[in-house]
Amino acid sequence: MRDPIPAPGSLVQFANPLARTLSLRTLPLHAHEILPSFTLYTFLNSYVAPFASERLFPETYPSLHPRTKVNWNARAVSLLQSCCINTAALAVIYLDKDRWAMGPRERVWGYTGASGMVQGFAAGYFLWDLVISAENMDVHGPGALMHAVSALAVSLLGFRPFCNYYGLNFVLYELSTPLLNIHWFMDKLGMTGSTAQLVNGIALITTFGASRLVWGTYQSVRMYQDIWTAFETPGGLPVPPWLAMAYVLSNTTLSVLNFYWFGKMITTLRKRFEKPRTEDDEIDTQK
Repeated sequence: MRDPIPAPGSLVQFANPLARTLSLRTLPLHAHEILPSFTLYTFLNSYVAPFASERLFPETYPSLHPRTKVNWNARAVSLLQSCCINTAALAVIYLDKDRWAMGPRERVWGYTGASGMVQGFAAGYFLWDLVISAENMDVHGPGALMHAVSALAVSLLGFRPFCNYYGLNFVLYELSTPLLNIHWFMDKLGMTGSTAQLVNGIALITTFGASRLVWGTYQSVRMYQDIWTAFETPGGLPVPPWLAMAYVLSNTTLSVLNFYWFGKMITTLRKRFEKPRTEDDEIDTQK
């Protein structure tokens, strides 16, 4: 399936030298998706999110601490981006017949324009995320920076092309992101501990566990199997050990972070919604 957004010839020529240097052969075909998306997210974060938030939440946003505003703006961008990228990824996974016909070797070395389009938009976002996380590490923390670096590496290696097929599957980690951001916004809007936040929290844990832990682990295992098959197949395109290690390390970092964050979510939700133990309860447990 072709990329539905044709690449401008001038931009392809401009990106070719960088692509040859980095050995990312299909990068020039999607530079027109990476650069505009990075620019768009930067504009949304710097101008649109603050402007819209001040008018939509006049009693909340202006009174936030500057560090919290940084987080608020980034999460507003993340909420919009995750909704868009999930829609695009699901559409391509369903409609791209070339992907459905791929075997193990094709899933490692294969490429479709439509998959490249989604990875292009994702790479633009993760490039923006990397910049924001590095500039505001005191706000977002080292975990967010590690996530941005690993996710950007996985996205860019898809333009070699390498595991372009799986890169699109891993985009579906973002299915839980809208609920995660909504949960955070509820805290800032005075809805902590509300029934609405409880329902959202249950949906968040379910979606996070299904998309990142179950689906993500399943896809990772399949990817490792396909890489090993491609590595061992005589006469096929050899997988350079450094390339396999770079991709596996980046993906493993994302998986470890997902399990770590899932544990933190469970702990946070239990603290918010568990009723405090009374003296009678403590006496009962001692009997």
